[in-house]
Amino acid sequence: MWLGMNALTERIAPSVTDLIRGDHTKVLGLFHRYKLASNPGKKAALVASIGLALEVHAQAEEEVFYAALRAAQPALVEKSVPEHEQMRGLIAALREMPSTEEGYDGTFMELMRTVLHHVADEETTLLPLAERLLSAELGALGARMMKRRLELMAPHAREIARSAARAPAMPLIAAGALLAGAWLFRRRAL
Repeated sequence: MWLGMNALTERIAPSVTDLIRGDHTKVLGLFHRYKLASNPGKKAALVASIGLALEVHAQAEEEVFYAALRAAQPALVEKSVPEHEQMRGLIAALREMPSTEEGYDGTFMELMRTVLHHVADEETTLLPLAERLLSAELGALGARMMKRRLELMAPHAREIARSAARAPAMPLIAAGALLAGAWLFRRRAL
C-alpha cells in the first residue's frame, strides 16, 4: 500500500521550489498577524506557530533541497545554513522569554528581518538557479520534502492544534491536514 502511496505523492506533490515558495508565503502571512498591541497569550501562540513552521521548513530544506544543491554545486548553500542557524537562535531566545518581557517584540522583529532577508535571497537567487540545475529532480525532491516535513511535524501534532486554537495562525484545514499526516506517519511506524 505504501509503495502506491509514494508514487501517488510524487505525482501530486509540487516541485520542491514551489513548495519552498509556498512555505515562504505562509510564514510571511503569519508574520503579518503579529501585532504589538495583541495580548501576550496571542503573541506567544503565534510565535510558537511561526517557530515550529520555520524550524520544520529549515530542517526539511537542509536535508532534502540543500543536499541536492550541494551535490550539484557545493558553494550554493554556504550562506543559507548560517542564516538558518541565526533564525533558530532567535526562535530559541523567544521561547525562553515571557511574551510580556520588554525585549520580546524586538526579538520577534529581528527574527522577521532575518527571515525576510533569507526569503528574498532564496527567491531571487537560489530557487531560480535550482530550477535550472535540478530541473529533472524538482518533482521528486518536492515529494521527499513534503514527506520529511510531515515526519518532522508528527511529534508536534498536539502543539499545532493548541496554537491554532489560541491564535488562529493557520487555517483550520491546514491544521487538520497536519494532524491527519501526523496520524498516518504514526500508523506507518507501528
